[in-house]
Amino acid sequence: MTSFVAERDDQAAADRSFLFVLGSSRPEGNTETLARAAAEQLPTGVSQRWVDLTRLQLPDFQDGRHESEAWRPEENEEALRAATLEATDVVLVSPLYWYTLSAHTKRYLDYWSGWLTAPGSDFKKRMAGRTLWGVTVMADPDEAVADGLVTTLNNSAAYMRMHFGGVLFGNGSRPGQIRDDERAMLRAKTFFQREAPLARFPQEEANGR
Repeated sequence: MTSFVAERDDQAAADRSFLFVLGSSRPEGNTETLARAAAEQLPTGVSQRWVDLTRLQLPDFQDGRHESEAWRPEENEEALRAATLEATDVVLVSPLYWYTLSAHTKRYLDYWSGWLTAPGSDFKKRMAGRTLWGVTVMADPDEAVADGLVTTLNNSAAYMRMHFGGVLFGNGSRPGQIRDDERAMLRAKTFFQREAPLARFPQEEANGR
């Protein structure tokens, strides 16, 4: 019985694939450090892919959903879309900038809008059932100031019918300060082990749906 359970757990790990989307304007910043600490705890068989949005030449999103011209993604956009669709778990790694996601991270989500209606994409259908996670580090020790970021991620996951694993919080400003946040580093060890329920809009929760 023990052997069977171990084999089943190994298979479940092999079936998962994490995409870490780095959205900080600072290379190897506090938020990335915290995300990597959490990723180190993933089982060996779990695939990890890391994409740094600051190093990916990607123009600002242009909303062409209601134009007659066919959708023609650039090479980097198509690579990012493919990486997103290949992942069972998408982790948005963004420091808290003005109480929400960084500009690079928000632009990535804006591209989801275009992928929703791309011919033959079925983006929403294919993303349904997958899991969205967040990792953020901020200067303010009060995690409530990040409610806007959490709402953005939760509602985005709810719209896509994805699961939402929540946000791993850390405190720090100067480079490397996150390592002094013992609570955050401890939470990172079990963050991806937590249950990720199907995301729901606040009104759905209020109505008990």
